[in-house]
Parts: sequence; structure tokens; C-alpha cells
Amino acid sequence: MDLSYGPLVLGVAAGLGCGLLLGWRLGARFGSTSKSLLKGNGNGSGEASVMGEGGEFKMILVVRNDLKMGKGKVAAQCSHAAVSAYKQVQRRNPELLRQWEYCGQPKVVVKAPDEDTLIDLLGRAKEVGLPVSLIQDAGRTQIAPGSRTVLGIGPGLADLIDSVTGDLKLY
Repeated sequence: MDLSYGPLVLGVAAGLGCGLLLGWRLGARFGSTSKSLLKGNGNGSGEASVMGEGGEFKMILVVRNDLKMGKGKVAAQCSHAAVSAYKQVQRRNPELLRQWEYCGQPKVVVKAPDEDTLIDLLGRAKEVGLPVSLIQDAGRTQIAPGSRTVLGIGPGLADLIDSVTGDLKLY
């Protein structure tokens, strides 16, 4: 018997064993992801929503167009909404947050014509169980104190968010 293949066989066996162990661990880690995401999203349908099965995740930032805020003001208000939404989901559904981060933390900015539309969207998003973050301005620069400027929706499943905001135009 030629023993020169001994180290090669041992290396292949060790690699195969490590691969199987890693696959088993990842399966256990991500196999229950869909149930925890659905529970956190509140849709309770029981359908799979793991990346690749149920779609992407995203966050929508809805800007009131009637306030005529400058670009910098809009950027600051959107930043407030994004940070607020992030903190909320970090507390309530960290697994959803990890999935959103995994797909690149997509954010889309759209416009709403007025405050009434913003409030309507807020109600619709809450009804379907999406995280929401309504930003009110302090009034130190361009607009009146307490003005509702931006509504953050998500992060959440893109299809669910689109069911609420899909008819809005990009900002």
C-alpha cells in the first residue's frame, strides 16, 4: 500500500467534515429566519420570507413636497427618519434589521403632496405592521416648529412596503 496519499486523504476528509459542519450550523442559524421575520413584521401569514424566496427588504422615506424644503433640509430630515427607524427596529426586531443590512440597507426617497397624505400613509403602514417613524421639525431654520416633514417606513419586506407606498413618485 502506498502511504504517500495519506496526508491528501486526511486533508480531504477534514475539509469535507468541516464543510458539512459549517453547512449544518448555517442551516440551523438561517433556517428559522423566515418565521422570526414574519413574526416581527406582524403579517403572520406563515409564508417564507428569506432572502431569495420572498423578496428584498427596504426602507422608504416619504418627504412632504408642499413644504418646499431645501436639499440640505430634506437630507437632514430623511437622516432623522432613517436613524429613528433603525433604532426602533433594532429594539423590536433585530433579525429583520440584520436581513435589511445584509441586502445593502436599501432606502428609497419618495414624495407626498401634503401632510394629509403623510398621515394616511402612516396609518396604512401601521395597519400592515410596518415600523414607522414620523419626523417633526424643531423649527430652527426653514419651516414652522412641529411641521411633519418626513415619514420613514420600514425597514421591511419590499412587497409589503410597496403595497403602502407603491403609487408615490421618486423625490
